[in-house]
Amino acid sequence: MAACQNNNSNKVPAIDLNNFDLSIAPNADFYQYATGGWQKNNPLKPEFSRYGSFDVLRENNEKRINELFQAMAKTEAVKGSVEQKISDLYKMGLDSVRLNAEGAAPLEADLQMVEGLTDRAQLPDLLARIHMALGNPFFGIGVMADLMDSNVNTLYVGQSGISMGDRDYYVAPENAKIKEAYKAYLVKLFTLCGYEAEAAATAAADALEIEDSLAEVFFSNVEQRDIPAQYNPMTREEFARTYDALDWDVYFKGMGLEQVDRLIVEQKRVMARVNEMLKTLPLEKIRHYLAAQIINGGASSLSDDFQTASFEFYGRTMSGQQEQKPRWKRAMSVPNGLLGEAVGEMYVAKYFPEKDKQRMTQLVKNLQTSLSQHIAALDWMSDATKAKAQEKLAAFTVKIGYPDKWKDYSTLEIDPAKSYYENLRDASIWATKDNLSKYGKPVDRAEWGMTPQTVNAYYNPTTNEICFPAAILQPPFYNPDADDAVNYGAIGVVIGHEMTHGFDDQGRQFDKDGNMNNWWSEEDSEAFKAKTEVLVKQFDAIEVLPAKDGQPALHANGALCLGENIADQGGLRVAWTAYQNSLEGKGHPAPIDGFTDAQRFYLAYATLWAQNIRDEEIARLTKLDVHSLGKWRVDATLRNIQDFYDAFNITDGAMFLPEEERVIIW
Repeated sequence: MAACQNNNSNKVPAIDLNNFDLSIAPNADFYQYATGGWQKNNPLKPEFSRYGSFDVLRENNEKRINELFQAMAKTEAVKGSVEQKISDLYKMGLDSVRLNAEGAAPLEADLQMVEGLTDRAQLPDLLARIHMALGNPFFGIGVMADLMDSNVNTLYVGQSGISMGDRDYYVAPENAKIKEAYKAYLVKLFTLCGYEAEAAATAAADALEIEDSLAEVFFSNVEQRDIPAQYNPMTREEFARTYDALDWDVYFKGMGLEQVDRLIVEQKRVMARVNEMLKTLPLEKIRHYLAAQIINGGASSLSDDFQTASFEFYGRTMSGQQEQKPRWKRAMSVPNGLLGEAVGEMYVAKYFPEKDKQRMTQLVKNLQTSLSQHIAALDWMSDATKAKAQEKLAAFTVKIGYPDKWKDYSTLEIDPAKSYYENLRDASIWATKDNLSKYGKPVDRAEWGMTPQTVNAYYNPTTNEICFPAAILQPPFYNPDADDAVNYGAIGVVIGHEMTHGFDDQGRQFDKDGNMNNWWSEEDSEAFKAKTEVLVKQFDAIEVLPAKDGQPALHANGALCLGENIADQGGLRVAWTAYQNSLEGKGHPAPIDGFTDAQRFYLAYATLWAQNIRDEEIARLTKLDVHSLGKWRVDATLRNIQDFYDAFNITDGAMFLPEEERVIIW
C-alpha cells in the first residue's frame, strides 16, 4: 500500500476486480456483490474480531510506525527527548521478561492506598488520587468547551465506573453469560494479586454489586445522544449542597481545581445514585470496587498472566477474538497514544507529501459548494433556516493532514528505572493535569482531536470544524492513481460525511460559532424529526443476527446510529453532486473495466466498508457503536438513493425500496 510514492510497480488499482462476488446480482445484495471477493480473500485473522478496509490501512500504518520506533530503539536518545520517551516506553512494553518477573508488584502501593480507606472522610482525597492517575470509579471529570459558550473551557462531571462499557451488559437478561464471565474475570484478577479464593470471590462480588447499581441508572447509549439533557450547569456551592457525600473542597484541591466556581453535571440521576452509595455503602465494598477498577485498568501494563486474563474476557468473550495481538503491536500502541503528536510529527515528515494536502484542500472546497447547493434545494426547510445553515457551512474550519503547532511533551517524564505500570500511571497524571489546566481558559481552536497517524476523520460541533488526518489519505480512501469517480466515491464521501455531521440530529443543535443554540424554526425542526424517524425505523427493521441458542434475533438500533446514518447518506449525495460539478463542460468519461463512472463511484464507496466480522463483535458493536455495521452502511443507505438505482439499472430485487418508502434528508 505504497500508493503515495506514485511508483508504477506499487500502484493500487482504483477498483480491484478481485473484490467482486459476481454470483450475486447488484439488485439482490450490493454489498456482497461489491465486496464478497474481498471477504473471501481476506479471511479473519485470529487476532481480529473484525477485519476490514480500515484495518488493512491501520495495519499498514502500524508497520510504518513500527519502523519509526525500531529505528529509535537502536539509537541512544538524549534523555528528556521525545525519542527517548517513545523508545523507552516501547522497549518496556516489549520486555516480557521484566514484566513477568515483576508480576503484581507494581500494583502494591496503589492497592495499599485503597486498603487504607477506614473512614468515609478519606474518600474525597482517595478518589482524587485515583481519578488523577488510575481511572474513573463512581464518576469522571474532564474539561472541554462550554456547550453554551464555546470560547471558554469548563468542567464536566459525568457517569463512569462500569468496566464492561455499556449498561445493557449489566441489566439485560440476554447478557447474563457475559456478566458471569466478567465476574469470573474479576475473581481471576484478585487471585493474581494474591487474594485467597474466598476473599477473591467476595471482592469480585462486591465490585460487581456496585457496578450493577451504577448501571441501573446510567444513561443508555441512545439517551447519551440527547445533548441538552446532559447540560446541567451548577455553581460550586449548589453542586456541593446537592451531592453532599463528599467534601468537594478536598476533592477539587486533590485534582488541582481549587478555582472551580461552576461546573456541568451531565447525568444528574447517576450522580444522585453515586451520592447515595458513597454515604451508605460499607467501606469494605467500596475498597473492593476501587481495587477492582485499579487492577483492571492496569492489567495491560502488567505481567503476561494479567494481560492474558484481560484478553480472554475483553477480547475472546466480548469480541470473539481468537488470539491476542502480537506484543509489538500492543507495545507500540502505548507511546503512539501517549505521545501521539510527537509520533505524528515523525510520521508526517516521512509519509505525507504536501501535494496530498493541496489536493485534499480542493476536494473539501468542492464538497462545501455541493452541500451548499443541497441546502438551497431542500423542499422541507424554510428560507430563513436555510440562510442560517449556509452561514454555518461557510464558517467550517477545515483541518487537513496535521496540526500547525505540535503538542509540547517536554514536562512528561518517562523513567526506565520505574516499572511499566508506574510510568503509565505517571503519564496518566500528566495527561489529566494537562486537561484540567485548561479550566476557565479560552478554547484552543487550533488543537486537534486526533493524531495525524489516525485512520479516521471527525466533526467537532463546539469548534465547527472538520478534520482529516494524514493517515486516512491513502487507498482505498484516497488514491492518487485513481479516476475522479473513485476518489469522489471514497474520500469525497468521507468529506461529505463529516460535513453532514454539522447538520445531523446532534450537530444541528450547534450554531456557526459552536454554541448549543437552536437556530431552527419550529416547523423546520418538526420536518427534520419526521424524516429522521423514517430513517430510524428503516434501520430498526434490520436483523443483524438471527435467533440462536435460545437468544432472540438481534436488530440494528436506528436511534443509536441515527447521526452516522444521516451523515452516510448526506456524504454520498453531496459527493455525487460534487463529482457531477467537476465534470461541467467535459461530459462523462468512458467506462473503465466495463463500469461507468457512476458505477465506479458507488463501488468505491462499498469498498470502504468491506469487512469480515465475528458474531460476538456484531452483538457488541450493535450495543455500543454509533456507526451501523459495514454491510448496512452500504445496503441500507443506498436503498434511499435514486442515483444509485440509475447507475445499476435497479428497478426491483431486495435492494429496491419503493419511492414512497424512501427518505432523503440532506
